[in-house]
Amino acid sequence: MKKKLLIFLIVFFSYPTFLLSIEPDIFVQSTVNRASKLLGEDISKNEKIEKLKLIAKETVDIKGIGFYTLGAKRKSLSKEEKEKYSSLFEEYFLKSFSSRLAEYTNPEIDVINKEKLNDNYTIVNSVLKATNERPEINIDWRIYTKDSDNPLIRDLIIEGLSLARTQKEEFASVLSSNEDNIKALFKVLEEFSSN
Repeated sequence: MKKKLLIFLIVFFSYPTFLLSIEPDIFVQSTVNRASKLLGEDISKNEKIEKLKLIAKETVDIKGIGFYTLGAKRKSLSKEEKEKYSSLFEEYFLKSFSSRLAEYTNPEIDVINKEKLNDNYTIVNSVLKATNERPEINIDWRIYTKDSDNPLIRDLIIEGLSLARTQKEEFASVLSSNEDNIKALFKVLEEFSSN
């Protein structure tokens, strides 16, 4: 038995790291289990929000989502404007994500399937189980897998509605109603984060 364990350890630790990649469906289930456990804890809502922010920073490609939601406008920004936008978007995203999720108590999400689109993306299908207060909800996770050791969430598609695309449309509306001025979007993000 000890010999078998020793052989396993030698093989395991001598394997190239690319063979120890995290499967997207396991990554999603692990992430939702962490969040669900946290939401079931007997701590204040503010404490839950701060801990949810930490989970999001580890598992979500916030910068990637931010530039996607900015659309074509990102190409015309200076380096300083891009840095400012990234910083403001991260604050906006973390506040929006964590305060919404903190309303749930112990949500049960089961991963049911995955579909590899290409080397960079996999869609993971899951179901948020029904309760007395809400029906069953289908949630698809768009997982960025370019670095197989560090998969990241790029989008949530809830009952067919992409949250990233919805956000992109909202930002486009802010820009179009303010003569495409990025400062108007900065102001919206700042006001949301400071409230």
